[in-house]
Amino acid sequence: MNKQKAKHLRRLRRKRRVRKNIFGSPAKPRLSVFRSARHIYGQVIDDVNGVTLAAASTRDKQLEKLEATGNKAAAVEVGKLLAARASEAGIKQVAFDRSGYQFHGRVKALADAVRAAGVKM
Repeated sequence: MNKQKAKHLRRLRRKRRVRKNIFGSPAKPRLSVFRSARHIYGQVIDDVNGVTLAAASTRDKQLEKLEATGNKAAAVEVGKLLAARASEAGIKQVAFDRSGYQFHGRVKALADAVRAAGVKM
């Protein structure tokens, strides 16, 4: 098994461990983050009904102006956009799901931007 596949499997194991304890309800949906080398994605999910309530990523049309999409500045912009869309949907509080990633760098920048825009975690 190569290093990249082993690293991915370790992240998936951590993700399962984190997801055991985090469940999105209509009152407090789950904010899930996915991070790739080039982009970052965030979505607010109601796990009871299996519905995505709000989503944003560096691939959105509104964020085409970004020079680079794989850095902390881009993660902050995604966080602001996600918080705005969540507020439009009437969401005031979320449970943060880091998806097995370390709460550091781009993941932390996105979370901080969502908090700064008024959504509680």
